[in-house]
Amino acid sequence: MRGIQDAGFSYCTPIQGASLPHTLRSHDMVGKAQTGTGKTAAFLVSTISDLLKHPIEDERFMGEARALILAPTRELAIQIGEDAEQLVKHTDLKVHTLVGGMDYAKQLQKTQRKHCDILVGTPGRLLDFANNRDIYLDQVEVLVIDEADRMLDMGFIPQVRRLVRLTPPREDRQTLLFSATFTPEVLRLSEQWTDKPVMLEMEPERVATDTVEQKIFITTANEKFNLLQNILRDDAVESVMVFANRRDICRTLYERLKKQGFKVGLIAGDVPQNRRMKTLESFKNGSLKVMVATDVAGRGIHVNGVSHVVNFTLPEEPEDYVHRIGRTGRAGQTGISVSFACEDDAFLLEPIEKLLDMKLPCTMPDESLLADVPAPARKRPAAKKDAPKKDAAKDKAPEDKAPKDAPVKEASAVEAQPEKERPAVEELVTEEPAKAESVIEQAPTEEAPKEEAPKEEAPETEPTKEEAPAAEVPAEETPQSSQDDQQKAAE
Repeated sequence: MRGIQDAGFSYCTPIQGASLPHTLRSHDMVGKAQTGTGKTAAFLVSTISDLLKHPIEDERFMGEARALILAPTRELAIQIGEDAEQLVKHTDLKVHTLVGGMDYAKQLQKTQRKHCDILVGTPGRLLDFANNRDIYLDQVEVLVIDEADRMLDMGFIPQVRRLVRLTPPREDRQTLLFSATFTPEVLRLSEQWTDKPVMLEMEPERVATDTVEQKIFITTANEKFNLLQNILRDDAVESVMVFANRRDICRTLYERLKKQGFKVGLIAGDVPQNRRMKTLESFKNGSLKVMVATDVAGRGIHVNGVSHVVNFTLPEEPEDYVHRIGRTGRAGQTGISVSFACEDDAFLLEPIEKLLDMKLPCTMPDESLLADVPAPARKRPAAKKDAPKKDAAKDKAPEDKAPKDAPVKEASAVEAQPEKERPAVEELVTEEPAKAESVIEQAPTEEAPKEEAPKEEAPETEPTKEEAPAAEVPAEETPQSSQDDQQKAAE
């Protein structure tokens, strides 16, 4: 109860009030409820209550789950896991979340560090852990399958079947199945996985029409982006989710909006999971104003304060339209949904209106909403940075010339120095012959004859008569110059 109080729940939503009397008595249930109606809290409260009423006193294996919750998308699984942790923070129950796109080893370390009471995850990653015997589902007491119709659309049912087979028989567990629509396939699955379930059906049309103001703008494909950015610049727009059907369209929208100076994030299937989580967190805390997403984010993500939802392209499935606009107007608040209908997707309006059982108002946008918006100037800071670089290059030019002249002067100085220092070397030779030999060995080969001449070692080199005359010329010149210098120094 303290966890419920900390979560801010003060009264039950319709789906909670209708389901809790049955689920708290351990009855199976199949519920039809729209996203945003509070069904996540409904099955979490009943699951936590059942686990607390029947504690386990015997020894348990690490990774042995007592409750299993399946979700079709990573974001929805993470959201359910966070809600569960908030509700159980005053108890000894432990919650683990396993989703794809994240480090397997890190998730495994968490499961091996603490016991697993409530296990939340996506079918693919849960099946990987089960095949590697890192989790055990043979002691599951409560099985929850959320968004069953979405799992059908995404092709997860074969994986879900394999996971359900790893759990105890349906007579020995409590099974809760939720879906936004009751298709024949969903009803067939509910018959296979549940035991004498209670059927609950909530009206989804109220959520779509009563709390969300819907607008349809008739436009062209070329005018869509101008219409979008003019809507986003309205002061009444606080937090917006923009939906498109394909990942490439979302990527293009994200890049173009970013160039226009909007604080925008992107959630799509090709975005790494860690980055998706950071983007979603930034959108929740208000750091990002615009979130561009595919339908992968259309279900199960609860973000407070979303004022507008924009359907840049109309969804191909009518049910996805209901889930998209359900991101706003949640928990009794009001919101605005704006959809663009162009020559490419206007035919998708009819099935949406048939599902909602109402006629959607279609209008032409004002000319002010179609006006071109110039992109903000962003090259000026770069020009300021380039200017010093050119000046620095000019400043470096004379420096480059100076070193070219410097070696010439130094070279002349070096050539003049040996003539003055050679008498000192000769004095060292007379005092320390051993050191003189080492100096001679390190000197260049051309200078060797110059130093050998005053030591009278020339006879040793006489056998090479051709080399001797060539060596005598510099040998005679250098001693004379050095002797003159000595005489001058003596005077």
